[in-house]
Parts: sequence; C-alpha cells; structure tokens
Amino acid sequence: MSRATARHILVSTEEKCNELKTQIEAGADFADVAKEHSSCPSGQQGGDLGEFGPGMMVPEFDEVVFSADVNTVQGPVKTQFGYHLLEVTSRTD
Repeated sequence: MSRATARHILVSTEEKCNELKTQIEAGADFADVAKEHSSCPSGQQGGDLGEFGPGMMVPEFDEVVFSADVNTVQGPVKTQFGYHLLEVTSRTD
C-alpha cells in the first residue's frame, strides 16, 4: 500500500495561501512559514503531518499527496478547513 509523509500550511484565504507560496518559492523556509502562519496545530512542528496512507486524510489531500512531485510545494488546495499549501516529503508506492 502507498504511504507518504507530507507537511502543510493551513490558512483561511486563498490570497494568503498564494502569498505564502510566493515567499517559499523565493527561498523562505517552509517550516518557518508554517510555524508563523499555519492555523493547524501541526504548524508548531513546521507543518509536519507524519506518515499516512490513502484515505487517512481528506480526499483533496489524497489527490495531491499521492500524485504530486515529491519536495514541490502544491496549492492552494481548498478543503473544508481552509486553504493549504502541501509539500510531499516522501512517498512509497
């Protein structure tokens, strides 16, 4: 079964999500941005979500996490919780 590790940043608006993505793409550290801006408790761990398999996260996450390139920031991804930036840090198929 596929497994992945990922980290994310959760914010309330798409605009804020895009702003943070631009900062990360310009060289800001993902974990530092997560600690400062993410409204998810995982933000304090740099957005780390640990390891999980398909179906363990919301469908919108699964779609990105199990298809996107590893170590590339994806998003904004809209869920019922808000807007996320996602980075898959590892994946096994």
